[in-house]
Amino acid sequence: MSQKNEIPILVLSILITVGLIAGGFWWFSRKSGLNLNTINSGNTKTPQSASEQPSGKTFTSVQDVPKGLFNYGGSTSWAPIRLVVDPVIQTARPEFRLRYVEPSNASPGSGTGIQSLIDGQLAVAQSSRPVLDQELSHAQQRGFTLKQIPVAIDGLAIAVNPNLNIPGLTIDQLKLIYTGKINNWSQVGGPNIPIKPYSRRITDGGTVELFVQDILGGQAFSPNVEYISTTTQALKKLADSAGSIYYASAPEVIPQCSIKALPLGRTQGQYIAPYQEPSVLPSECPGKRNKLNIEAFQSGKYPITRNLFVVVKQNGQTEQQAGVAYANLLLTEQGQELISQAGFVKIR
Repeated sequence: MSQKNEIPILVLSILITVGLIAGGFWWFSRKSGLNLNTINSGNTKTPQSASEQPSGKTFTSVQDVPKGLFNYGGSTSWAPIRLVVDPVIQTARPEFRLRYVEPSNASPGSGTGIQSLIDGQLAVAQSSRPVLDQELSHAQQRGFTLKQIPVAIDGLAIAVNPNLNIPGLTIDQLKLIYTGKINNWSQVGGPNIPIKPYSRRITDGGTVELFVQDILGGQAFSPNVEYISTTTQALKKLADSAGSIYYASAPEVIPQCSIKALPLGRTQGQYIAPYQEPSVLPSECPGKRNKLNIEAFQSGKYPITRNLFVVVKQNGQTEQQAGVAYANLLLTEQGQELISQAGFVKIR
């Protein structure tokens, strides 16, 4: 055979050899489970934390998302996220199925959600307040720890009847109203109308727990406070009563047509509105609606802000993987944009 014919044959032999080596490596990777982008629900590989893993731009960019059906639930303040964000997650990541579960013997809320996570009834808990020391202790007694991952910024808005003529309230005045020291709007620069405060019960969730801890300083509600079951029920009472007052998660209050949100301040006369100025009048609603004052919430100028947390069971099992994956999905650019559309403030 001539040297001219030997050269192309030699090149062809080299290419075939390289192809066989590459193919063998690919086969070995598949058999050895080296493809970490595909993880089934039985894999107990310890997942990366949300801070260790890049958030990515879209839901499809998030890695280590487990396959299977995962129960989740908790804070009622998370309802807009469950409505707006989670269906998009389900479409983008159909292998990661989420099922909302309410407690069978208690009202849904941050506390009951975290307790259900500890008891093994939920794989992921949603909370509108930080995990409590006693909850951390309870988890440790069960042999694992809890981690809270902040994914959004929220705040409490104070709602009153739209016809109440008052420029705003200070945090101290709000405390005195709910502890019974102030009982007429004339005492805070308003009309001579008795104040009728409403609240959900402290066992109903993180919003009430936060209010009692941060606003009331741990003091008890006044006997004048009337307890209601839902924000919808409370807002109806406010629309029908000139002297009523109520507090709830800002996205639940700000867009409503039948009430108005009060500006709040740490000192009298220096009030920050929870909505974007100028406010939308009730007569303009629902054609136009008030929107969250994002800058005031992000900067902390508005005096009652908080984070929303994904609470993760750190047990090295699939629940931990699901919790971290859910947080990472919400922390993507796509997740944060949808959180904003749900009425909350981006944390990134």
